[in-house]
Amino acid sequence: MSDRARLADAFLAETPWAKAARTPVAGDASNRRYERLTDPDTGATAILMDAPPEKGEDTRPFVTIANYLLEHGFSAPKIYADAGEHGFLVLEDLGDDLFARLVTRTPEMERELYETATDALVQLHEAPMPPLDAYGPRLMAEMAGLAFSKYRDGILGDHDAPLQARFENQFEDILRHSVQGKPVLVQRDYHAENLLWLPDREGVARVGMLDFQDARAGHPAYDLVSLLQDARRDVPARIELAMLNRYIQRSGVDDHGFRVSYTVLGVQRNLRILGVFARLSLENGKPHYIDLIPRVWDHMIRGLDHPVLAPVANLVRDALPQPTPDNLAKLRP
Repeated sequence: MSDRARLADAFLAETPWAKAARTPVAGDASNRRYERLTDPDTGATAILMDAPPEKGEDTRPFVTIANYLLEHGFSAPKIYADAGEHGFLVLEDLGDDLFARLVTRTPEMERELYETATDALVQLHEAPMPPLDAYGPRLMAEMAGLAFSKYRDGILGDHDAPLQARFENQFEDILRHSVQGKPVLVQRDYHAENLLWLPDREGVARVGMLDFQDARAGHPAYDLVSLLQDARRDVPARIELAMLNRYIQRSGVDDHGFRVSYTVLGVQRNLRILGVFARLSLENGKPHYIDLIPRVWDHMIRGLDHPVLAPVANLVRDALPQPTPDNLAKLRP
């Protein structure tokens, strides 16, 4: 038995879940692992989160944001037990009905799911802001630069630091001038693989939120981009446009300004994801993320056509190799 397993057993021994059966639950791109706990007497279930501090994980932001969401009427997992110093939590089990799975099984629910998830963002962005670090122009530009340092370099095998710096500086200027407005809580991974459908609840509480520990203060268009320009599934263009219109109408934001911000943040997010997916494959041994890159690339290229992105559009098109089969093969370990 590993040291980590012994710590988990010792943690659970001090909770009502000491005798629970444990079965793995699909994880995410992080170092966190999850197990479903099932009480042998009652059949009640919970989720064990294993977030190893020695691998850079920290449960405290998750607990803070979960409690904030619960306080304001949203559905996040309740915290049943907390051993944050060792990286363990016992969480409420919100089930397995991920939006992505539900749409596959019952495609006629797609619009309802996306409408409710969009409405949840409108309501969340009306809530008072908790204290959070800013996801501002400089940081966003540097994160977009991962497309150069991880994706480009992984394919070409060399690093052009001046090229990356030129891109980041020019892109920071675009972000600074086109992504403005009152900051809101952005979860940063608000998409169909991280949202659960809870039909027994009311209103936006039907949207179970799971992945928010990296939340920052950012622009309200950011999570809408996460939802509608999904790296993992094709969201129909009619749904993307309808939900963008729905958010604008229900929130009362400036129509033109919001659409510009949405486009720019879409390019920023998809550039970042190109780099993150390349890194996950090359450095973390997770090559399945490479299969998602063509979709991410298409989102990014589409956004570059907007006039506001003209100062970096040709640089990005010229510098980044297209995700051909041969190029993607170079990103696999």
